[in-house]
Amino acid sequence: MRKHFNLFSQYLIGVLFGLGLMTSGMTNPEKIINFLNITGLWDPSLLFVMVGAVLVAMAGFYIQSKRSESFFGGALHIPRRRDITKPLVIGAFIFGLGWGLAGFCPGPAIVSLGAMRIKAFIFVVAMLAGMEICERFFTNNHS
Repeated sequence: MRKHFNLFSQYLIGVLFGLGLMTSGMTNPEKIINFLNITGLWDPSLLFVMVGAVLVAMAGFYIQSKRSESFFGGALHIPRRRDITKPLVIGAFIFGLGWGLAGFCPGPAIVSLGAMRIKAFIFVVAMLAGMEICERFFTNNHS
């Protein structure tokens, strides 16, 4: 019974997150590109969304740091490394480039699949291909 409750709770959290992305405009590529275009018609409204997201994340990490297991009973997998490495910088650059070109980042792109946006579909396929390429050629995790 608890397993079903956990799955249902996780589903509701995902739906709430998706609704938040849609309501805030994060699933609108034009709005994202206008936010990133600080030299043109800059749209600062997403700055408030991001500040709010960071504050919620900070509170979540603080609360979670006081616990020994996740809210759903699983193991915690919180990164401990804080050093800035070459792969981190390259990955951040590629992420930012993709975000700026497409107007999507992973979460909003997946939510946009529900709206049957072809641009979101192309982005998600490219994202998955990039993840596979990284896994095969640039990590030690493959067998």
